[in-house]
Amino acid sequence: MTDTPSSQNDRQQAEADIVSRHLPSGYTAEPDAVSSAPSNGSASIPHLTSSTEEPQDSLTLQGGDIHREIFKIGARARLPARAATFTHLEPRTSGTFGPSKNDITPSDQRAPGGFRRQFMQRQQRRFNSVTIPVTRSFVSFLDLYGSFAGEDLAESEVESALDSADEEAEAQVNETRPLLGRRKSTRRAEKEGEATTTKSFFTLLKAFIGTGIMFLPKAFRNGGILFSSITLVTVSLISCLCFHLLLLCRQRYGGGYGELGAAIGGPKLRALILGSITISQIGFVCAGIIFAAENLASFLDAVTTSPTAPLSGKALIAIQLVALIPLALIRDISTLGPAALLADVFILFGLVYIWYYDIATLASQGLHPTVELFNPRDFTLTIGSAIFTFEGIGLLLPIQSSMAQPEKFSRLLFTAMIIITIIFTSIGALCYATFGDRTRVEIISNFPQSSKLVNAVQFLYSMAVLVGTPVQLFPAARIIETSLFGDRASGKRSSATKWKKNAFRAGITVLCGLIAIVGASDLDKFVALIGSFACVPLVYIYPALLHFKGVAGSRWAKVGDAILMVVGLGAMVYTTVITVSRWIAG
Repeated sequence: MTDTPSSQNDRQQAEADIVSRHLPSGYTAEPDAVSSAPSNGSASIPHLTSSTEEPQDSLTLQGGDIHREIFKIGARARLPARAATFTHLEPRTSGTFGPSKNDITPSDQRAPGGFRRQFMQRQQRRFNSVTIPVTRSFVSFLDLYGSFAGEDLAESEVESALDSADEEAEAQVNETRPLLGRRKSTRRAEKEGEATTTKSFFTLLKAFIGTGIMFLPKAFRNGGILFSSITLVTVSLISCLCFHLLLLCRQRYGGGYGELGAAIGGPKLRALILGSITISQIGFVCAGIIFAAENLASFLDAVTTSPTAPLSGKALIAIQLVALIPLALIRDISTLGPAALLADVFILFGLVYIWYYDIATLASQGLHPTVELFNPRDFTLTIGSAIFTFEGIGLLLPIQSSMAQPEKFSRLLFTAMIIITIIFTSIGALCYATFGDRTRVEIISNFPQSSKLVNAVQFLYSMAVLVGTPVQLFPAARIIETSLFGDRASGKRSSATKWKKNAFRAGITVLCGLIAIVGASDLDKFVALIGSFACVPLVYIYPALLHFKGVAGSRWAKVGDAILMVVGLGAMVYTTVITVSRWIAG
């Protein structure tokens, strides 16, 4: 319960009375105090005044500027009655006098071009408030990947103006080695959460809705329409529980996913968590490359008259690498903001068309006769694909940190998960109900290939996935890069380090292409394998383990965590083994 204005004033007055007993009488920090020196000319001896004399300014005392804040305690307790009623003043977001909340810091102003940056920021806030959040939202969303899973993955080459000013000062005094080591990054510590609840809600939707949704129709074919629907809802509920456990750990210990592992389980657990993040992100990248290649192949088959495929899947993967390698070298991920915005528009366009076509076809033709409620042969693939689709845990902690009211994040997350589950289930069930056993992995290929609109959807969705690939690769590249080169190695100071990093990023992109060529033989099994092996630990095992060791206080809480860990581990081993065996068997 918050304090009332009167109770706060009483407490301030009590504190002021305690302090005033130890201060020289007759002196104050109130603005209407007499600022002239005492008549005896001595500022070193407190001039004791009677109650009838006007109070003297405390600055007239020896060292008055040093202990000024102590005298201000009493002055603040004697605010005018009108001013004392305002106890919850909101920070000023803009204004004419003094720096506003969103202005750049004085250190940034002193940097070259600082005043112009401040002017441009203030001018931007004068535009229509409806249009600004659209562009800032996507850049902010990409910036979340710089702190993926709450880890500080900001590039060392992207230096702040404050760091540059520090380097210039060190150079001026001919220092060859700073007294204190350079901090990894001050960006996350300096940035205050300012995202509204609405903005955070749509950011959550964007975090979960991506390439994985396109694999759900084939997952419904593998498991049957009833079993797959139940599986999606179950996975969603268990995921919400595990997300809640992770948030409880974060509430007590703070930090990112890997930092929680280090605080609760030590450096080995942190390395295990970061390793799983790396594997899962590489798996997402490979799946996206395969998906884009297969959709582009279907697009070329539809728009060309050649009886044979113009380009093979391997050739299309190689062509993608030509575009992806330069994009992978980008250090500042927010540079991809316009491309990410365009990609999200393409994805939304594709989903709307799928809903429209499926509903219209089912209304006119009814349920496809080959639809099954349960497929006992391939149902395990459905489990892995569902987990793959719901794997958005890496962005939960950064989104919570970006909120102005992070205490509302849990309710917001559960609301978003309900909507996401409805979207996922509707896409998978409608497509499978429409096409039955003809449902393909690249679901857009099931739609009429003679339609120009379908061809446009195929091409645009492929471009959307291709553009989003560098964003997915960024966390994995930074985690491996930091372990190889260290968190202080910067290409800004060493050309050799920069080219080593460039070579590494090009190499990891080529590696993803090679893995994609291997996985292209059976994309749905590849997706299920990534979901089973890499995503299950991140979503179900590690949060329960962290909660078990660091938060759970009751016996029942520990039993629940242990059950989650055992079930998660069993599901990971079972689904991984079955998926691999089904892949080998063909």
